Amino acid sequence: MPRRERGSVMALLAVAMLALVAIAALALDGGHLLVNKTRLQNAVDAAALSGAKTLSQVQGSPDAARLAREAALQTLALNAAAAGNRELATALSANTGFVVVTQSASVYGPFTVAGPVGSSPRYVRVSVPRYPLTGILWGALEFIGGVGTGKAVAAIATAGPSPTSPCDLAPLMVCGDTGAGQHDPANGLYWGYRLGDLEVLKTAKNNTSGIGPGNFQLLDFGNGGNTVRDLLAGGGTVCPNIGENVATKPGNTVGPSVQGLNTRFGEYQGGGLSESSYPPDLVVDYEKLGNGKGALEPNLDTGEVNYLGSGGGLVSNDTSGNLTTAGGTALFDYNDWRTRTAACIGNPSASGCRSGGVFERRMLKIVIGRCSGTDGGTASVPVLGFACFFVLQPMDQQGGSAWLLGQFVRECEGDDLPGPTPATEFGPQIIQLYKTYTDDSRTPSSDS
Repeated sequence: MPRRERGSVMALLAVAMLALVAIAALALDGGHLLVNKTRLQNAVDAAALSGAKTLSQVQGSPDAARLAREAALQTLALNAAAAGNRELATALSANTGFVVVTQSASVYGPFTVAGPVGSSPRYVRVSVPRYPLTGILWGALEFIGGVGTGKAVAAIATAGPSPTSPCDLAPLMVCGDTGAGQHDPANGLYWGYRLGDLEVLKTAKNNTSGIGPGNFQLLDFGNGGNTVRDLLAGGGTVCPNIGENVATKPGNTVGPSVQGLNTRFGEYQGGGLSESSYPPDLVVDYEKLGNGKGALEPNLDTGEVNYLGSGGGLVSNDTSGNLTTAGGTALFDYNDWRTRTAACIGNPSASGCRSGGVFERRMLKIVIGRCSGTDGGTASVPVLGFACFFVLQPMDQQGGSAWLLGQFVRECEGDDLPGPTPATEFGPQIIQLYKTYTDDSRTPSSDS
């Protein structure tokens, strides 16, 4: 009878209201949750990249783990302070242990707060295990679903170095030795150059058949001396890959070469170069080296180099790349520069830090070529790889030639696209994000 149907609409309305509330909760709280998950992931990604970037700049420093952690936390705090992230800023300030920063020597772990034992950290992991969010209709959704876990999101990110082909190349090429055993990174050999050894690189003279290791040749990246000057002052935008050919440049172009490279030491000797456009390195200290016989040029026939200062004498290096004289005088080398640079990054106002200096300006990214009968003219040379060459002192000119003193080192900053795998080779590296692996089986986290 009709009167028995009285009130049935109320029952249907109650069910419909529950469905409407659930839909509204999913729309409002779900959208709020997804937006904050994205914002949190972006902040965590940036924090991991910042920490790993700092690690690459302070390698070897006893404070490396601390400086990387501080950089990661500072970057996360800056992101939380950005417009629209007020809720993240509140959670960050109110929750102890909200952010977990760990470090490891391998992208696969193990990651610990203090970093790896007995080796330098290389990878940084930043995680936020639980970021509680304000509920709009979340309580109703929990009631309908019969659960009460609270509205929250989480995020995790891992960052570290990856090999890359550099674009900011100096227009220099040295010949690599492709003989058996000459490319053995495990034993510190890079196409015939032993990492850390003192090297004298001299411009190749015209019509010298087979310039050979130890001589460098300019590369043709543009318009003559002006391009050479600019590229030696600040690097370029040409990005050759391994296996491709690069063109050598005829002539030595010594004057522009000296003018360009010496800006890295804060020396501006003409050519329209200024400190505002080409700032010096963070650390510009050096000790003058030459042949000790009234001229600065080393003995290029024997490779002998002498220290020209007090207590001077023949310079040599040990297996760790430390430079000393025959009399035992320790000289300023790559290892000293790394230590001083790390201190400057931690405290830019510390003694010996150049105001307005820029990290790794004394590091040249150069081409290692497969040379065969190359002379001082134009040639097309296949690229074997890219090397990091630390310049020990400003470039000197001797008549129509010039030479560089420095050390080939394991790695430096690159600027091209990252590779798919963690860094295992020598040469330029770039910091990138990696999948976060949760166990020894290398299972990637669903949050990374």
